[in-house]
Amino acid sequence: MLSRRSPAVMGAGPGEINRYKRHLPKTDTGVQRKPQIVKAVILTPVTKMASLAQTQQRNRFMKIALITENSQAAKNAIIHEALTNVAEPLGHQVFNYGMYSADDKASLTYIMNGLLAGILLNSKAADFVVTGCGTGMGSMLACNAMPGVFCGLVVDPTDAFLFGQINDGNAISMPYAKGFGWAAELNLQDVYAKLFDGERGLGYPKERAEIMRKNRGILKDLKAASCHDMLTVLKSVDQDLLRAAIAGEKFAEYFYANSQDEAISAYLKSLSAEPALA
Repeated sequence: MLSRRSPAVMGAGPGEINRYKRHLPKTDTGVQRKPQIVKAVILTPVTKMASLAQTQQRNRFMKIALITENSQAAKNAIIHEALTNVAEPLGHQVFNYGMYSADDKASLTYIMNGLLAGILLNSKAADFVVTGCGTGMGSMLACNAMPGVFCGLVVDPTDAFLFGQINDGNAISMPYAKGFGWAAELNLQDVYAKLFDGERGLGYPKERAEIMRKNRGILKDLKAASCHDMLTVLKSVDQDLLRAAIAGEKFAEYFYANSQDEAISAYLKSLSAEPALA
């Protein structure tokens, strides 16, 4: 007897029944398979948690510091919003060290951007620094003058991808005046997505990954040989310049809660307690 759902019952003739059978997929032994029903996957709270756990394994969660200098301080809110919109859903934390507006009492120059980036990265108060200036070049140079800081000049998402995969540095500097026009915030979000979503340092092209990894290690050793340690830098630079670099409204709140270097923290606390020279 034909089943109620067979092709004959549904109006198909004997020839159509054979044709229906011929088109069923076969196993390696020639036995025809029955059509498989694909079940929809429902994201329950448990599966959502599992998905989040997979994302956490793929992405190393980071403390990301945003530093903005005085000439581009008015754009801090735009930059901060673009950064948090991308980074926070990925599990990263964003700490906005300012400047927050052109009228801030504490003013940062691009040189101070580099000094502050060196403090945050060497103390491990931050894992990654996002900074910049009018062209991005000044802040990049200042950052790269610091021990342990490897800063790339990033203008677009392709720069961000290649920097992340080839150089795998710990800071970027972007131009916030040059080329910063219509839909600039979209470019920022695309840049941050290329940087912070997924694993960095995988190489590009892939077949050169090992060579690139080796070269990053050589550059790190070269930097260590050519630079003083950060505490020595802090004690050697102009102390008024250093005081100004750490005078931001949120610096003490963010830095001392996250710093993992007691010596750097203690020195900066002692410096903050001393009156600046007139």
